[in-house]
Amino acid sequence: MEIFSVLGLVFAILCSITAEYACNGDTYLAACLESDHDALIDVKIGIKDPENRLSSWHGSNCCQWRGIACDNTTGAVIRIDLHNPYPSTSDTPRYGFWNLSGEIRPSLQKFKSLTHLDLSFNTFQGIPIPGFFGSLKNLQYLNLTTAGFRGSIPPNLGNLSSLQYLDVSSQPLTVDNLQWMTGLASLKHLDMNQVDLSLVGSNWIEVLNKLPFLTDLHLSNCGLFGSISSLGSLNFTSLAVIDISLNSFNSKFPDWIANVSSLVYVDMSQSIFHGRIPIGLGELPNLQYLNLFGNQNLSADCLELFRGSWKKIEVLGFSDNKLHGKLPASIGNMTFLTDFDLSSNGVGGGIPSSIGTLRNLTSMGLGGNELNGTLPESFGQLPELTFFDVSSNQLTGIISEVHFSKLSKLKILFLSSNSFILNVSSSWVPPFQVRNLDLGSCHLGPPFPDWLESQKELMYLDFSNGSISGSIPSWFWDMSSNLSLLNVSLNQLTGQLPNPLIVAPFADIDLSSNLFKGPIPLPLAEIELLDLSNNQFSGPIPPNISESVPDLIFLSLSGNQLTGEIPASIGEMMSLQVIDLSMNNLTGRIPSSIGNCSYLKALDLGNNNLSGAIPSSLGQLQQLQSLHLNDNMFSGEFPTTFTNLSSLETLDLGNNRLSGNIPTWIGNGLANLRILKLRSNAFSGGVPSNLSNLTSLQVLDLAKNNLTGSIPESLGDLKAMAQELKINQYLFYGLYRGLYYEESLVLNIKGQSQKYTKTLSLLTSIDLSGNNLNGDFPVEITKLFGLMVLNLSGNHISGQIPSNISSLRQLGSLDLSRNKLSGAIPPSMSSLTFLGYLNLSNNNFSGVIPYRGQMATFGESAFDGNPGLCGYPLVLKCEVGEDSDKGNSVENEDSDEFIDQWFYFSVGLGFAAGILLPYLIIATRKPWSDAYFSFVDKIVDRLSWVRERRATRNRNRHHQ
Repeated sequence: MEIFSVLGLVFAILCSITAEYACNGDTYLAACLESDHDALIDVKIGIKDPENRLSSWHGSNCCQWRGIACDNTTGAVIRIDLHNPYPSTSDTPRYGFWNLSGEIRPSLQKFKSLTHLDLSFNTFQGIPIPGFFGSLKNLQYLNLTTAGFRGSIPPNLGNLSSLQYLDVSSQPLTVDNLQWMTGLASLKHLDMNQVDLSLVGSNWIEVLNKLPFLTDLHLSNCGLFGSISSLGSLNFTSLAVIDISLNSFNSKFPDWIANVSSLVYVDMSQSIFHGRIPIGLGELPNLQYLNLFGNQNLSADCLELFRGSWKKIEVLGFSDNKLHGKLPASIGNMTFLTDFDLSSNGVGGGIPSSIGTLRNLTSMGLGGNELNGTLPESFGQLPELTFFDVSSNQLTGIISEVHFSKLSKLKILFLSSNSFILNVSSSWVPPFQVRNLDLGSCHLGPPFPDWLESQKELMYLDFSNGSISGSIPSWFWDMSSNLSLLNVSLNQLTGQLPNPLIVAPFADIDLSSNLFKGPIPLPLAEIELLDLSNNQFSGPIPPNISESVPDLIFLSLSGNQLTGEIPASIGEMMSLQVIDLSMNNLTGRIPSSIGNCSYLKALDLGNNNLSGAIPSSLGQLQQLQSLHLNDNMFSGEFPTTFTNLSSLETLDLGNNRLSGNIPTWIGNGLANLRILKLRSNAFSGGVPSNLSNLTSLQVLDLAKNNLTGSIPESLGDLKAMAQELKINQYLFYGLYRGLYYEESLVLNIKGQSQKYTKTLSLLTSIDLSGNNLNGDFPVEITKLFGLMVLNLSGNHISGQIPSNISSLRQLGSLDLSRNKLSGAIPPSMSSLTFLGYLNLSNNNFSGVIPYRGQMATFGESAFDGNPGLCGYPLVLKCEVGEDSDKGNSVENEDSDEFIDQWFYFSVGLGFAAGILLPYLIIATRKPWSDAYFSFVDKIVDRLSWVRERRATRNRNRHHQ
């Protein structure tokens, strides 16, 4: 013991007198070099340190300072670590206080032995990365991620031939050339996520391929583009991690990826790759993570793709591509798999029962495919599963308690948009406590599902269209205070709802399309969406609605039995994007305060008993896209303030008592208008010629007004009607968490009212019927090649139908009845193959009806009231020699003669077949013989009709 005491004393003396070593407990550290000490002091002067993180930077031995490490032999500083331990992404209460800023002084380049420099997660306020970093020749580790640097990355960093780790990610930095990286011969880890590399061209992959020791490559969201499908000689022999997600390559999938056998982690998601995924990808022996989500054009056959080993794979993401085929049973061999996402592809077939062997699986996404069959019972054998999505497939069958037997960790379950039948006992208690439950379109009823009472953690619940009837039990409202989403729409639920409704703050509530009665209930907490449409609610809209839900975004009370006036307080709900109060019995005026709802995108007050003038304050709604005030009793003139509604796409003022002229400024002020419906009012004057400026106009309905003058020739310039609309741009407004206002429109087509919703964007229509328009049929309309509906009936239009009306090849409905049109019906109309409705009655047409082709599908009523017409389908036969018959009788005769010639030729040519074929048919199967002789009967009947017609024509000629 005495010997140890003496040694301790000696050691203490040595520690006190030597300048070569410094003591630290039971170890001793080299004292730092004086030059390094002075350089650090200078570095500290340039740094702003609000929390005094560098308070330990005093005294002579800098090797003991915070963030500094020295070489134990030489005392030279080899490590400077000033990273922020509590960055803004941290959950610590000291969030953000430890940020260093200021400048990085050139004295830093004096540390010739420095191997490690970390300045990450600070806020250097947009200063450039110092170029002198490139002189730190011994540097092996450089971490500048999220440090607040800006500008170009200095290319002289390529001088750091010893550098093994470089991270400059998550900053507004740019690089226009990567050639300098060839000097980083020792580089193993490269992270440039979110650095702008859009100017480096497509040869960047060739540059990085020259780094033989590279193991980790992170270039996510860098603006990269161009093809990387080919690579000369593959040098990526050590590459384990590659993340090039969130770029815009628009390239064929790089096949060389499948030859990098060292790969462990691959993320190429949302980078616009296309083509087939190489089958060899499944043979990579070390792969644990593969994410190809969101490329949309990658394809592969699942049976081939999953034929590979992939036995070590843990995460597999293929969602939003074009994978097809079936899931093979071999998927059950991927026993290490924890996350599997195949959603939004075209995969069909059934779910293999082998998924029950994936005991490590925590997340499986199969939604948005074409899967069919049933959900295998082995699904219930996944004890680690927390997320499961098979929504939007074609799955059927019964789901029972067995399917959930071991799913004790399940938190998110999406089974919606299939045809499942949930068959569980009334006393069933699920083994899980689910948080998100989407069972839309699953058959759950008719009784209300009692097993929900056990779900104490439920936050999002959707069992819309679940075949549930009866009232909602009282215990449900005891648990509803946790619900941020409640969707029980499209059921047959009855009774009165609790008032106030009990839900979580900022919830979305959809109780639409049920049989609920009573007054409108308002929620106890502030919510963002309330849809009570298509029920049997009655009474007034609560006048205090703005006090209960001041920040409501979506309000739909349509299709009820509401009475009274629209409360003025609705204008105090400044966040509203959708107001739908249509199809009620509301009275009074529109409160002018609605003009204060500046975020409003859709306002539907149609089909009520509202009256008075349309308030000019609606012109303040500059974001308004859809306005329906139809089927009310509004009066007065068109509000001039509507010229401010530059975002408006749908304007429906039909079936009111509006008067005055249709303003000419519509053609200039409402540039985005797609639907203009003003029918059944008292508008007068002419049709504004500058409506042709509405390049997006698809539906023009001005029927049943008092319009006069001629139809403007300029209507032939409506661009949206001049082309066939092939893409269905589904119209909806106020999209919010999957709930929205669905655009719809009632139009009079084919003589009856029809409601259009999902196909509305494909419809093109002009209806000017029931006015006092005159003048000739405007030949310019025939330029509207995409026009589907044309109704000019009930006017005073004269002249002839243009001979080139067949240019309207998409025309499906044509009504020119009750006008003063004359002349012959153009023979070219028989080529309008889509024409399904035709009314030319009560005009002055004359001559032979071109009764062939599509025209032969219409009955007598389509041509009634034209004394000069003759021929089928009218009773009046045409007399040969009439001027009106010229050009038609010859054509018909030639046609008849051709039919005769064809018949006789076919009889002669097929004489042998005519003898043998009936015998063979009769000798084999009776249905075949019936079909054959039915065909022969039709030919004979046609011949008899032709002969009779020709005989009649000859008799008429003889009498003349």
